[in-house]
Amino acid sequence: MKKIIYTANAPAPIGPYNQAVQFGNQLYTSGQIAIDPTTGHLKLKSVAEQTEQVMENLRAVLEAAGFQFSDVVKTSIFLTDMNDFATVNSVYEKYFDESIAPARETVAVQGLPKGVDVEISMIAFKE
Repeated sequence: MKKIIYTANAPAPIGPYNQAVQFGNQLYTSGQIAIDPTTGHLKLKSVAEQTEQVMENLRAVLEAAGFQFSDVVKTSIFLTDMNDFATVNSVYEKYFDESIAPARETVAVQGLPKGVDVEISMIAFKE
C-alpha cells in the first residue's frame, strides 16, 4: 500500500509532489534542495552549505518514515556544475559508511529549481 510521507522538519514541496512515498518496505524520496525548513529560505553561500542542507532535509524525510541513511540503497545527485563533484562528495561521505554506501549516479544538468547548484533524491529499503 502506498503511504505519503510528510514532515515539517523538511521543506514543503514546491510543486505537485510529496516529500516521499513509502510502498511497503521501500521509500522513494523526492529530490531535496537547500531550503532551510525552519526559515523557508535557501542556503546558497556555498555548494558545501547547500549539500549539507540537502542531506539534513533528506535525513528528516527518512526519519519521518522510520528509515535512516544505512537503509538507503540508491541516490541520484544532480549538479549544475560538475566541477562541484569533489565538494559535494566531501559532504555526502559524512552521511554514509563507505562499506555499505548506496549505489549512486551524479549527473550534470543545465539548471535546478530556484537556481540551486545541487539536488539529491534517494531510494531506501528495509528488510
